[in-house]
Amino acid sequence: MDYNAVAKEVVKHIGGKSNIVSAAHCATRLRLVIADNAKCDKEAVENIDGVKGVFIAAGQLQIIFGTGTVNKVYDEFVKAADITEASKEEVKQAANAKQNIFKRMIKTLGDIFVPIIPAIVASGLLMGLLEGLSKVYPELLNSGTYTILHLFSNAAFVFLPVLIAVSAAKTFGGNLFLGAVIGMIMIHPDLLNAWNVAGADTIPTAGVWFGLYDINMVGYQGHVIPVVIAVWFMSTIEKKLHKIVPEIIDLFVTPLVTVLVTGYLTLTVFGPCFSWVENGVLDAVKYLITIPFGIGAAICGAFYAPTVVAGVHHMYNAVEAGLISSEGVNTWMPIATAANVAQGAAALALALKTRNKKTKALALPASLSAFLGITEPAIFGVNIRYMKPFIAGCIGGACGALVAGITGIGASAYGVTGVFGFLITTNYTLQYLLVMVVASVVAFVISWMLYKDKETVSEVKPVEEKEALVVEKNTIYAPIEGEVIALNKVPDDTFAGEILGKGCAIIPKVGRVVAPFDGVVETVFDTKHAIGLKSADGVEVLIHIGINTVELDGKYYETYVNDGDTVKAGDLLGSFDIEKIKEAGYEMATPIVITNTDDYSNVNVLFEGETQELQKVMMVE
Repeated sequence: MDYNAVAKEVVKHIGGKSNIVSAAHCATRLRLVIADNAKCDKEAVENIDGVKGVFIAAGQLQIIFGTGTVNKVYDEFVKAADITEASKEEVKQAANAKQNIFKRMIKTLGDIFVPIIPAIVASGLLMGLLEGLSKVYPELLNSGTYTILHLFSNAAFVFLPVLIAVSAAKTFGGNLFLGAVIGMIMIHPDLLNAWNVAGADTIPTAGVWFGLYDINMVGYQGHVIPVVIAVWFMSTIEKKLHKIVPEIIDLFVTPLVTVLVTGYLTLTVFGPCFSWVENGVLDAVKYLITIPFGIGAAICGAFYAPTVVAGVHHMYNAVEAGLISSEGVNTWMPIATAANVAQGAAALALALKTRNKKTKALALPASLSAFLGITEPAIFGVNIRYMKPFIAGCIGGACGALVAGITGIGASAYGVTGVFGFLITTNYTLQYLLVMVVASVVAFVISWMLYKDKETVSEVKPVEEKEALVVEKNTIYAPIEGEVIALNKVPDDTFAGEILGKGCAIIPKVGRVVAPFDGVVETVFDTKHAIGLKSADGVEVLIHIGINTVELDGKYYETYVNDGDTVKAGDLLGSFDIEKIKEAGYEMATPIVITNTDDYSNVNVLFEGETQELQKVMMVE
């Protein structure tokens, strides 16, 4: 790959240097922030050599190149764009500034809840394993080992407000330890445990704000939103105090005032108000999921993938954490799994059906990734590009979620979906399997039925019934119907000077190209304007349709063979739109070049003038 040329093509098709705000890369993708998305020719970027997918998410234009390639392209991109290198965090900040306030809020929730997923997964998996083992060995329940391990499995959920508070403090730029203190205040032992309220004879109260009203002295073990709001306020007041308090007393005054003010407001205002809001949100989610006959769950499954495209799916982390805290079971995870594996199955159907080698190579691993719970490669790299597989995935997700809603299954943690979800659905193994099977089968079948490779860009004559051609040795038959001209008349110095080899050219009259002999397809250019073949006799031929047409990036062309395909003389290799290529300003002279000319003593062009498809045009000796 010419990394410099690729980088320049990227710069060109994303709107030029002036449209670039910031750039970085991760292990597989260029991550760009551009000023005006309308100036980006996404289709042209997708057709650049080496590009495996393009999508816009979280305010970033992300171009997939793959491991080992992206860093080399990035180095050349920085030079070509004349910009300085940026960190991923700097690019994220630049991207955030471009997003609306709603998306920024959703992203903030993701930034808070995603980092604590390992703790939740560890506790959830341990809980699931313990439940499974206790069913196989009931005596385990009475052992000290079970008691200790059960304590481990509960820890993250019992102290979830502290984990959330620390992560929120980091996200909002506050002191992590002050954040932890706020989280501890909300679940302090002096407060009645929120999970024990129902069984309590009396609920202790306290008069606040000079006796204006009473609050219940109940902890917030089952809540997440009040913690986030409290720590946001804490971080805001702390940063302001750092600016106005003299340095000599800052160490003492700022933490004291921050904790005092935030703690009091949390227990008297933020906690009571936002716990009510959170209960309303969770009640709405639970109501939707439990609408009779699984209808609500099906609606959620259908719209899950579109929320991923919109970049607002991080809000589900807060919903799942709330469900686990309040109900002890995450009924949202199976719905997410249905949506994820359905997109994977839709991509798999496309991978098996398409004849496009590049699309197949991208879709297969993307499908596997979706079954393991990571859907972005399948959604952005494959399904959304062709839309019909994406729609199939949404339908499959709805059907799988319908099963999840009817069976009422749930998980003991969040952050894990797909195949690995079996580890946190111990009590629902068969039901969970049914959810995945239904979602996958429906999405696969619909995607298979709906998806078709891109149709021919021009009207191609149907192949006429003809007697089998008896191919003569070392003979090249006309791959295109048109006018044969000498190679030196081609308006291109490289071909006219026979630098690539001897041969002839044809000015096409019909927009189709067929195999000029029996042989093997050696190269199908990504831009579809040129095809290399090798005959059974060893003659190597390049068919280059038009002059400088590589610049069209495949527009107005289609190919029907792949590298390594075996062909017979007359097999359709590709098609092209003659008029549109001419309208774009390109010459249609098509060189037919013997690229291994040095292997022969002579290349004979049999005539010049009108030729029919598969008429003899050249022989080599």
